[in-house]
Amino acid sequence: MTTATREPVDTPPKEPTPRRILSVIGPGNVSLVGALIVVVAVFSWLNSGYLTWDNVQVIGEAATVAGLLAVVQTVVIICGALDISVGSQTGIASVISAMAFMSTGHNPFLGMAAAIGVGIVAGVLNGLIIVYGRVNPVIATLAGLAAYKGVAQLISGGRAQGFVLGDNLFIFIARGRIAGIPVQVCILIVVAIIVHLMLKYTDIGRNIYAIGGNDTAARLAGIKINKYLIAVYALAGIVAAVAGIVLTARTGSGQPTSGSEGLELQSITAAALGGCALKGGKGGVGGTLLAVLLLGALNNGLNVVGVNTFWQNVAQGALLVVAVIIQQRRSGERAVGLPT
Repeated sequence: MTTATREPVDTPPKEPTPRRILSVIGPGNVSLVGALIVVVAVFSWLNSGYLTWDNVQVIGEAATVAGLLAVVQTVVIICGALDISVGSQTGIASVISAMAFMSTGHNPFLGMAAAIGVGIVAGVLNGLIIVYGRVNPVIATLAGLAAYKGVAQLISGGRAQGFVLGDNLFIFIARGRIAGIPVQVCILIVVAIIVHLMLKYTDIGRNIYAIGGNDTAARLAGIKINKYLIAVYALAGIVAAVAGIVLTARTGSGQPTSGSEGLELQSITAAALGGCALKGGKGGVGGTLLAVLLLGALNNGLNVVGVNTFWQNVAQGALLVVAVIIQQRRSGERAVGLPT
């Protein structure tokens, strides 16, 4: 009786650990990780209290609103457009959430629903102006930035509205923890995961990349570009409304401008730093979140060491320029105004 001998099965060699880590992070985001390590190391050296769990939570909470807008700005940019009005939408949603909360007998769900409804209306309006008015997205949303800010100031009289920190749900959003992580950060993580899954694993996401990469080819392939643009801007409005609700919970009242001023710059800077091509068709949520973390760590570090807060705007502007320069170099495009 003979026994069968089994042939050894060839198993593919395991990738080296550094290569596996690189594939998870993404080759384009290695520089962001390096910059983050440098920022953390420098500020930890300057102030021993910087790299503590309490301060890490502060960084996360402070970056939540800008992070939410950066995530949805990533979708808009991938689609080949831009939304400069997200900060103003956050302001008007914040005011509406607080005012509706007060006028409905302190019902937090109605207040939040009203804010999200306003966000949808503002986003769809942006999309309709761009699609059917044939207005450049930058101009259309620049007009939206001014208009929505003006509406927020008109209905609020330019002052903070309501008081929501007597409500358990708003208190939970502002101060609650889930597994030791602030609820605000958990909201950002959930939104980021949903958007990431949509972009990477659905036909909707693939079509958004296709529209941003080559809208003519996308149209010939049967993709309804106009509907997608309106839907993307509606999504931007919804996430901006969620950011407004978080802002209301954090500050305890509806804020027409305070807390939402300059958020559009932060969202665009984070998306560009995270690898989004401003011409569309390229980018992802992972890189954007790394950039949000980098900006949050930098801003917090400047505060901790006592640097004038105005330098934060200077740093954000400089980082945006650096990100665009890197994109231009990688794409090999000719610099504007220079001979070939």
